[in-house]
Amino acid sequence: MSNPIGHSVRARAPYQSIVNRPPLKLPGNARVVLWNIVNVEVWEPTGAMPRAVLPPPMGNPMLPDVPNWSWHEYGMRVGFWRLLEALSDRKMKATFALNGTTCRMYEEVCTAALNAGWEFMGHGLVQRPMHKVEDQLAAIRETMDEIRKFTGKAPRGWESPGLTETDDTLDHLAECGIDYVANWVLDDQPVSLHSPKGPITAVPYTVELNDVVISAVQQQPSDEMLKRGKAHFDRLYKDGAKTPRIMAISVHPYLSGVPHRIGYLEQLYDYVLSHEDVLVWTGEEILDWFLAQQRDNAK
Repeated sequence: MSNPIGHSVRARAPYQSIVNRPPLKLPGNARVVLWNIVNVEVWEPTGAMPRAVLPPPMGNPMLPDVPNWSWHEYGMRVGFWRLLEALSDRKMKATFALNGTTCRMYEEVCTAALNAGWEFMGHGLVQRPMHKVEDQLAAIRETMDEIRKFTGKAPRGWESPGLTETDDTLDHLAECGIDYVANWVLDDQPVSLHSPKGPITAVPYTVELNDVVISAVQQQPSDEMLKRGKAHFDRLYKDGAKTPRIMAISVHPYLSGVPHRIGYLEQLYDYVLSHEDVLVWTGEEILDWFLAQQRDNAK
């Protein structure tokens, strides 16, 4: 059963402009927090692909879908390791958004992320929109259990596949103990969301600097992440002189980990890191800072 209108999308996030809200302050008066997210998923060749690089011949989907499954599989076999090296060489941690089944299907990848000190964030049990999940509460709990068994710690953050939510998803997440979500791409700062099941926060994720949007949906040239990312950062850095901003960069191994794109992503990382007053945090570090700021402002 869907929530009543009182728990609608607008009611969960009442409007509040960034120029008229309690002030936030980063350590050392930093201007921008860089939040790196690496997304890994399990695609099954016997089912419909979450997205495709090749259209089906004559318009009829062919299963197993070997070419489109292989497109994604390249990222797990090759592309992920380029992303890991790019981040490790720059001594940056990432938030690792993963399907719960990834812990079993791609154990080597998950072990590498764990050894790198990355934060693990729930990304659904399998790569399927929340609207198509028959029992969301069970799927969320199973995803959290898979991550807990693998890392020893339950995830605090959640990014739904495709950023999808039904009217009930946020309440299910809060009930299960999720502290923050990445689905609500509506601000440059964290935002408290309303749920009768418990406190939950929207940490600023991105569709603007997301390689699914740039490379798979908009089909932009290989250097678009660099060009757009530099312009994006420059404005946030300027704005951050007045009030701090979060800059998320979200990548997938099969898109940003390919040979013709990885170099541009590395250049964007270097550009951001070349500036003073920039912090690199995981999602849970951003959350903890925001909650502490809220407590200070309430005093």
